Amino acid sequence: MSNQNKYYSVFPKVVPADRQSLITVKSVFPHRAFKNDRQYEVLCHPVDYCKNNNKHDKCCKFHTYIRDGILYINGYFEGEQEHIIYINEETQDGKREIGVFSVYSLEEDLYNRRPYKGDMHIHSFYSDGLESPAYVAASCRKIGLDFMAITDHGLYNPSIEAQQAFEGVDIDLKIFRGEEVHPPENPVHIINFGGSFSVNEMFKKDERAYREEVYEIERSIANEIPEEMERYQLASSIWCFDKIRQGGGLGIFCHPFWRVHSGYYISTLLTEYMYEKQPFDALELIGGYYKSQIESNILQVASYYEQRAKGKKIPVVGVSDAHGCETGELFGWYYTIVFSPTLEFEDIRDSIKSCYSVAVEAVPGERKIVHGEFRLVKYALFLLREVLPQHDEICYNEGYWMIEYLKGNSNAKNQLESLKGGVDRFYSLCWG
Repeated sequence: MSNQNKYYSVFPKVVPADRQSLITVKSVFPHRAFKNDRQYEVLCHPVDYCKNNNKHDKCCKFHTYIRDGILYINGYFEGEQEHIIYINEETQDGKREIGVFSVYSLEEDLYNRRPYKGDMHIHSFYSDGLESPAYVAASCRKIGLDFMAITDHGLYNPSIEAQQAFEGVDIDLKIFRGEEVHPPENPVHIINFGGSFSVNEMFKKDERAYREEVYEIERSIANEIPEEMERYQLASSIWCFDKIRQGGGLGIFCHPFWRVHSGYYISTLLTEYMYEKQPFDALELIGGYYKSQIESNILQVASYYEQRAKGKKIPVVGVSDAHGCETGELFGWYYTIVFSPTLEFEDIRDSIKSCYSVAVEAVPGERKIVHGEFRLVKYALFLLREVLPQHDEICYNEGYWMIEYLKGNSNAKNQLESLKGGVDRFYSLCWG
């Protein structure tokens, strides 16, 4: 967390590009308040470019004034980029640095969206996880997630159970439905995120109909896919992704370079066909690999950027694929930041499909890494440094009381109601 968040409240942190904006800097501690009888110098350095100044001197001087101990900075923030604001106090001995602050200016499409953190691939004890769906959901809020879904192997109902566990209290965490889809004789792992019905139940109840429909898809791609095994696996996956979309969900192609004892769990040939046909809605770019398995994430990222170089537009997500919240591994290591107008499922889904998302690696003790489109990566790195630490503190409190609610704490419901809207209030300050 930077000094601006420790000692000063600086709002807004995100402003519209190529417009005049008013920034307020207020001391958290009374002894640091700005004084009218002091002289302050405010300089702004855009990190990228400034058309209006000499190319060798990007520094801009902003108009400032002080009222009730608060410093007001009025300036024009050019382009989509980060701006570093230096505030110095003029003293008899020269200049004394008060603080260094950052503001980010955005083009309108991105400025009108908010960053929401989520995990769409996580397990409960109904498949191979360790905890109940409700406990997993509460734990997700505790680590700073805004939305999540239980996606147990072949099971849809655990995600419903997670929703039902908190029906008696108004919480900010969005709990969506989901499942990990495992079609017959097809090793490809597929996430049904947010779909209105279970895809697994479809081929469990009527495998014959599934086989007939997949066979028709196989026939339609026979000239393009000569390999019999890959043709069936691709056709089966196309069928699954189509059904997920029919249910209004988001279909995610999972961990293409996952290594099992015999090698990659699906052939790289099939992965190439998946990229070529792109039947999925989003690629699990960063998956839940232990530190000993990081090579798989490296390969997934390399293959993604290779496809991008070929002109492919591929929506991406990051997920933990965690099988326990208290193991000290995977849970919270990987997640998605979606830039969406709201936290409603349709907006989250459509924003991902429109490539307004990035995949984040946040392995404890290591520097956070963001993957996705360059424009979003730059912005996400700013948010991870300047905005999301405070966001996560707000989420932690709600997650704590969600767990207390599950324990039967009679005070938990009142506490959760008092915390309601905390992130929205914070974001309304950050975006002015």
